[in-house]
Amino acid sequence: MAILPKLTGPADLRKMEIAQLEDLAGEIREAIIERVSQSGGHLAPNLGVVELSIAMHRVFDFSLDRLLFDVGHQCYPHKLLTGRYPMLAKLRTREGMAGFPEPSESPYDLFSVGHAGTGISTAVGMARGDRLNGEGFDSRSNPSGRRVAVLIGDASIVNGVAMEGLNNAGTLGRQFLVILNDNGMSISRPQGAVSQYFDRVRLSTTYKEIKDAGKQVLGHVPGGSVMAEAYHRAGEMTKAMVALRGKPTGWFEHFGLLTAGPIDGHSLPELIEYLAEAREFDRPMVLHVKTVKGKGLEYAEKDATVFHSPPAHRYDPDTCQVEIKDSGRSFTSAFGDALLDLMDSDDKVVACTAAMPGGTGTDGVLEKFPQRAWDVGICESHAMDMMAGLAKTGYKPFFAVYCTFLQRAFDQAFQEVALQGLPVRLCLDRAGLVGGDGAVHHGFCDVALLRSLPQAAITAAIDEPSLKAALAFMNSYDRGLSAVRYPRDTVSKRLAGTACPAFELGKARCLAPEFDVLNGGEAPDVAVLAFGTPAITALEACEALGDEYRVGVWDARFAKPVDVALIKALLAADIPVLTIEDHAVIGGFGAAVIEAASDMRLNAGLVRRLGLPDSWIAQASRGAQLAEVGIDAAGIASAIRDLIAGKREPSTPHDDPAPARA
Repeated sequence: MAILPKLTGPADLRKMEIAQLEDLAGEIREAIIERVSQSGGHLAPNLGVVELSIAMHRVFDFSLDRLLFDVGHQCYPHKLLTGRYPMLAKLRTREGMAGFPEPSESPYDLFSVGHAGTGISTAVGMARGDRLNGEGFDSRSNPSGRRVAVLIGDASIVNGVAMEGLNNAGTLGRQFLVILNDNGMSISRPQGAVSQYFDRVRLSTTYKEIKDAGKQVLGHVPGGSVMAEAYHRAGEMTKAMVALRGKPTGWFEHFGLLTAGPIDGHSLPELIEYLAEAREFDRPMVLHVKTVKGKGLEYAEKDATVFHSPPAHRYDPDTCQVEIKDSGRSFTSAFGDALLDLMDSDDKVVACTAAMPGGTGTDGVLEKFPQRAWDVGICESHAMDMMAGLAKTGYKPFFAVYCTFLQRAFDQAFQEVALQGLPVRLCLDRAGLVGGDGAVHHGFCDVALLRSLPQAAITAAIDEPSLKAALAFMNSYDRGLSAVRYPRDTVSKRLAGTACPAFELGKARCLAPEFDVLNGGEAPDVAVLAFGTPAITALEACEALGDEYRVGVWDARFAKPVDVALIKALLAADIPVLTIEDHAVIGGFGAAVIEAASDMRLNAGLVRRLGLPDSWIAQASRGAQLAEVGIDAAGIASAIRDLIAGKREPSTPHDDPAPARA
């Protein structure tokens, strides 16, 4: 009889025998495999933590205790164990289960978590807060108080913030458990000296040997049968025993955290035993758990990178056969090929990514140019500074990074790149709305951040030829930082056969030549200035509007510097301007156009903006999200009609638009 559909919550786990828990683990895997095959989502990371999630909820009571996630994409089993099985059917949609921890879904989710490295620090904060509130666990004074556990994995332990959290965790002086899910993987293969250390540690059985020997010794010590007490009384002895055996103490010991493991992350009896002991420790510790990413699905185990987060309908859950469906060429693939060409033609070009070679399209250059391209792991801040160092030595660095993760390196973009006037080039994949990953991954504030940096040149691509042209421009731009943004989407072929002119700093490209006002074209009723792929959508909107509306469409190309000559020509002729961007309207391209108009003392009231509103956009398909904020073809067509209607009524004031089009 199926267990999962009848599971009411974690308390049910404490009534089950191990055999039932193992059956439940199988059901959870089957449910995740089946659902992700239909909806897409994070597959391999979740398959690897099924037993670990069951054991954590069996031992701890997270209705009281604190569970913090570091890598939020390994939360599906946790969600299924906390009463959200009915929501799985609509995974990654507005009506169903979010793909990351989401406090609005359940009190068991404490933070919305989409960026790695943060879990230990937030857990330290909760541990300190619980103690200040008199609610924290203490084996002597408050044995029924709140425990704290944080699950970290997919190589995010190498992130700088995680290191800072570990350094502070060692000073807590109370129960604090870091569960290190060590699957030997990041999104792809982990990088760096720390990951190499864990490779060596996985081969060692030091802790288990010492634990078994310690139990024998402590069994003869009065009151020494309880491991929590034993460690208080024999902590130094344990370290000494390790040293006597000629083996190093745990790496985490240097942070002041007792280290246990590695243990088998798929053995429920072993996990429950160790977690039960760790639950009673009143000092910080790390439990090192070895798991297999993709466990239970042959293809995912063999290629955890491909199956880290497969799109919908990419594999058959019954046969495990991969189904490659041609949905069009992605911007990621187009970028990867363009970067390869650039590195072939210019030996001064170097590149890096932060744990995302497949996701950013840099796997090809990493393979072909191992001396000029690097994957630094989940270390965006380091990557930015490393690129600055390379620029200082005369190279042309290209940093390929998800737009949402750029934020993690903004201080370095400011201090070590822009302030120094160094030409580091940022290639921002997944800019704008990203679909099912939801608010934690939207790339919505990169323009606002980078536009504040002197000498920065910020571009956007509308299709593959314009992406190549943008990269060529950036390769020759040496005044400071430059960036190109492009979405998680397929490249349009709408302009195939049309020559793509080279990028010129601060110059837009007219996509409707009859209205090219800077070169003698007719004056349109409305001018659309679109930054990035919304330019293609604007052309589709114009088609839907028909010949009744005279609309000029420009590919803005630059959010900094904007095309001031074009803005001046349009506003001086009293032509309403609609700006469109897949970015927040606050501080974005439209804001830059209004600022330019104001600086030239032109009528900025003629400018209307479409973009992302001042609110969070939850998980859904990218198309549904674009429609929600009014930057799909229908929304753009409606905005154009409104502007033309306003122009035809001379006395009508230009009121602020609705929030979604602010």
